[in-house]
Amino acid sequence: MKRLHTFILKSFLGPFFMTFFICVFILLMQFLWKYIDDLVGKGLEWNIIAELLLYASFALVPMAFPLAMLLASIMTFGALGENYELVAIKASGISLFRTMRPLFFVAIILSGFAFYFANNILPVTNTKFGQLLVSVKRQKPEMVINEGVFTNDIDGFSIRVEEKSRTSNMLYNIMIYDHRENKGNIQVTVADSGHMKISEDKKFMTLTLFNGESNTNQNPNERGKNKRYPYRRDKFSKQVINISLKDFDFKRTDSERMRPNYRMMNIDQLNHFEDSLNNDYKVRVRRFALNMHYNYVTNRELVNLTQAHDSLMKVHNFKADTVIDYTSLFKSLDPMEKNQSLQEAIAGARSNLQKIDQNIITLYNVKKNLNKYTMEKHRKFTLSFACLIFFFIGAPLGAIIRKGGLGMPVVVSILLFITYYIISISGEKFAREDLWSMFRGMWFSTFIFLPVGIYLTYKSANDSGMLNIETYQNHIKRFIRFFKKNSREETINENSSANK
Repeated sequence: MKRLHTFILKSFLGPFFMTFFICVFILLMQFLWKYIDDLVGKGLEWNIIAELLLYASFALVPMAFPLAMLLASIMTFGALGENYELVAIKASGISLFRTMRPLFFVAIILSGFAFYFANNILPVTNTKFGQLLVSVKRQKPEMVINEGVFTNDIDGFSIRVEEKSRTSNMLYNIMIYDHRENKGNIQVTVADSGHMKISEDKKFMTLTLFNGESNTNQNPNERGKNKRYPYRRDKFSKQVINISLKDFDFKRTDSERMRPNYRMMNIDQLNHFEDSLNNDYKVRVRRFALNMHYNYVTNRELVNLTQAHDSLMKVHNFKADTVIDYTSLFKSLDPMEKNQSLQEAIAGARSNLQKIDQNIITLYNVKKNLNKYTMEKHRKFTLSFACLIFFFIGAPLGAIIRKGGLGMPVVVSILLFITYYIISISGEKFAREDLWSMFRGMWFSTFIFLPVGIYLTYKSANDSGMLNIETYQNHIKRFIRFFKKNSREETINENSSANK
């Protein structure tokens, strides 16, 4: 048995690590498509991009673990079935459960590591990733001078170049607006040609201009009707301008300044924030309920019901001493009193409706934000437990499919994982919108796939023909033969009738 278990482990670990890195790479491509606009054209060094991709890869690990487990399980047992090794193992008296036993312990260990990773390592890497991503987004793009358009990448300047040399760094027909004093287009410089050079640290730019002039509108020197606007023109054959460049050098954002995010917390931190947000939500709901328009008795009862737990609080049980027939009472009023009662009722209803409209969106956003922390806490468990579920789905499916490699197993794995993901996202949406309880919504996909895994494992261990692909292939072949036979007989009968 030790040799068999060692053989099973060796057959599983190779495909698992291969498929794991393939899954991370594929998911990382999705990240690049999402943030490609924030990375391109900013002159970032390769180590900054590599560090960002590394942190992004860590964030994708919890999603890659279940998919790699599913794909590796199907590939391992599919290869065993394809090479008739699984048949030999069963013929020797070893059941499928005993064959799966070493991989079952591997799945348990992997699920525990996935939870540890999601709870202890992932919050740290998400913090680093968020800090670095904010720094990258704040980084200004490299200054690129295009022909015929104004470039406003430099604070306080607007530069336009008519033509750029294809063989050198010379620029022709240059126009520069100086806006550093925030007084409009009062200073403009034009030159026939010139060139620019940016320092290696990207803190300064030296702009050398040839054969041009600088025009400046100065402040008026008189008031009233005699106000005059002096105009100054300076011609030059060569002029050197040193411009200070701000925010072109990469600066890391301080992690202490970052706002706490639910993806950057472990279980203890999530419980703390969830409790604080839940108390704040209850206070808001109580304040909203007490601001509504009620009668005195209902308002007193509502105050007592919504009051926080207090051992000294007196509970008043209001009981009606008399029963009033409002229909008879309203009919007994004179027209003026009826009109006054209706006006007061309408005014109270309008006041309540206005208060509901003012508070419903705020309360919805507060509850939605609270649900994010609760969902993240459940997600750390569901994604970890998914590794175990996909093992019990992948192993029997591999024994049924009897195909190894990256062909059929990849197709089946992708279809199953997409189905799991769609069901999981649907459950999370219902939980986020409070249509379902948080536990029911976050564990909805688990409730569906866990029985499927148990059922497949049981049927595969008992060699059920129901899950044998060859059985369905034989049924399809029989149907095709029956259809062809009937078609041939109909053709013969038609020919016989035509000959007669």
